[in-house]
Amino acid sequence: MDIIKANTSINFMGQRKLAMAISIVVFAICIGSLFVRGINFGLDFTGGTLIEVAYPAAPELSDVRQALTDEGFDDFVVQTFGSPREIIVRMPADQADESGAELSEQVLSALSAQEPGIDLRRVEFVGPQVGQELAEQGGLAMIYALIGVLLYVSFRFQWRFAVGAVAALVHDIVLVVGILSILQINFDLTVVAALLAVVGYSLNDTIVLYDRLRENFIVKRKGTPVELCNLSINQMLGRTLMTSLTTLLVLIALFYFGGEIIHAFAFTLIIGVVVGTYSSIYVAGNAAIMLGVSKQDLMPVEKEGEDQPDTEVLPERFRSS
Repeated sequence: MDIIKANTSINFMGQRKLAMAISIVVFAICIGSLFVRGINFGLDFTGGTLIEVAYPAAPELSDVRQALTDEGFDDFVVQTFGSPREIIVRMPADQADESGAELSEQVLSALSAQEPGIDLRRVEFVGPQVGQELAEQGGLAMIYALIGVLLYVSFRFQWRFAVGAVAALVHDIVLVVGILSILQINFDLTVVAALLAVVGYSLNDTIVLYDRLRENFIVKRKGTPVELCNLSINQMLGRTLMTSLTTLLVLIALFYFGGEIIHAFAFTLIIGVVVGTYSSIYVAGNAAIMLGVSKQDLMPVEKEGEDQPDTEVLPERFRSS
């Protein structure tokens, strides 16, 4: 009997070449978007002033923009925030020499002249130097996380698994950031926090799969790497799907009911969970197989007199075609 019964018999690795082709195409599209459209950095990184105001009734955004243009502002972004009555105005750091408080007073005065009864909700100001430092620190955090993953997986498993894990993480981060670029989602510090959470989530799925794969390499000596990877994915499929679905339920609730402040955070995590689940199945294991991982890499040193591990042949449904 198998030590651990598999509840499903899906031939995931039979579609690994198609999955790799899809990943390459989507990866290329995301890289292209990053070069062409770029990232819609928020004030946390670009610096500037954010002013949130509430109108008695939903205004026309064109009228709001015209009021600011008449006041002499020529570089700003106006958009709704939360509800049609709430408007945010983003001013770049070099818009004016005034402080954030003075600039907000000018904006409020210009808008109040057009529509009395406007309520100033909040004003945020970030200097350009601070924004640049935050961008650099965020990038370094991602690099340090990937280096740490490479060292940890190399120590716990084997260097081929480490490269596979890092490849899956790079795949996830590029796809998530590329989707944010395509949709022009505001990229702020909450999104950086979400990306780091995606790294942890994706790595957890990958480590669980690698742990089961290592166990199967040791126990089932007659299976090929492709067959054993297929078996391991099927054995962990129920756990992976349950974890992903329960996490998505929470994130979808945050996305719809958590407010505009964490909208980008929740959206980034939703995309990250979906992409991370896919990569743990088709990228991490496939990358290790392509790098030539074998049973000999993980087999323990045999000692004289010890019982030999189970050499039962894999069930027919898990054998590669």
